[in-house]
Amino acid sequence: MSRKTGLDRYATLGRTGLKVSPLALGTMTFGTEWGWGADKAAARRIFDAYTEAGGNFFDTADLYTNGTAETWLGEFIAERGLRQRAVIATKFSYNASPGDPNAGGNGRKNILRAVEGSLRRLGIDAIDLYILHTWDRVTPAEEVVRTLDDLVRAGKVLHVGLSNVPAWYSARAQTIAEFRGYEPIAALQLEYSLVERNVEHEFVPLSTEHGMGIMAWSPLASGLLSGKYRPSAAGDERAGRLTVMRGSSNPGFQKLTQRNWAIVAELEAVARELGRGMAEVAVNWVANRPGVASVIVGATTPEQISATLTALSFAIPEPLAARLDAASASERPFPYSFFGAEIQGMIHGGAAVAAKRRGYFPEVEISGAGASV
Repeated sequence: MSRKTGLDRYATLGRTGLKVSPLALGTMTFGTEWGWGADKAAARRIFDAYTEAGGNFFDTADLYTNGTAETWLGEFIAERGLRQRAVIATKFSYNASPGDPNAGGNGRKNILRAVEGSLRRLGIDAIDLYILHTWDRVTPAEEVVRTLDDLVRAGKVLHVGLSNVPAWYSARAQTIAEFRGYEPIAALQLEYSLVERNVEHEFVPLSTEHGMGIMAWSPLASGLLSGKYRPSAAGDERAGRLTVMRGSSNPGFQKLTQRNWAIVAELEAVARELGRGMAEVAVNWVANRPGVASVIVGATTPEQISATLTALSFAIPEPLAARLDAASASERPFPYSFFGAEIQGMIHGGAAVAAKRRGYFPEVEISGAGASV
């Protein structure tokens, strides 16, 4: 395994003993059913490039490319005999049976249905990390965490997580789990990039205080920060996921805005000064933010994943990082507008008071073991 990429410098996920790579391989591009993505040969080469670089963390979902992503991922892992080494995360929530409300969502009935399908497609006995994909706005947190705990006790799931949920819901779920002795929430899978920083208001403090590692998805903002897109009269110059999905109401694909073009321009300038690709710099920035346990990276070609996997092989100097921070800063809505220096000075009587800033988890060097945690 190469140490040049840093993928084999593993860290524990949340307050668990599960050790994962700082970059996780996303498989939403495994399959061409959605009009974009990689065919099976390309997907296998992407998988091989990631594992050969030392990566061990794989993210998928039951309905990614209509089930193809889970199936191919399971096949690739089995072909290379990597089941013990691989950490597999998959998700449930979405509905593949129109007209049947219980074939989707976060209720007990659907979770028990969905887990069996994922186990079958992946060809495994237990899922390492099982994640609620998106809040359905109706299922109580008590029902979700109790059902997930039952799956852990049954040996079908090892650890559990939440994705695309409100911070209050995450906090309630973790509190219930702690109070009742259920399996705690180990991970929060959230969109986080230079163009989407809203998780910093509540989720980052929540994750560091309550032991939930952030898995950042879309660090390249659906490709916007890769350098593939440039502003023009038509909005961009080359077709890609953002153009194919232009008419979608999915907020994950609504990236072609004037604010975001300004961020792209600053990222391009910083990357040029560093002598690095824009994708490398964008992923590096996210990976080094407080609370982030792992960054999910994906690709449609082997060349794309090879370029991204070097994102942790360098450091962004503080002056350049500050430029990226300034260009991408998000507005501070109420009540966060009350937490700035002026108001805090009024609270603390003008004295300098600061909480200790904490990152995701301190590194502990383990000598002689052939790896670092």
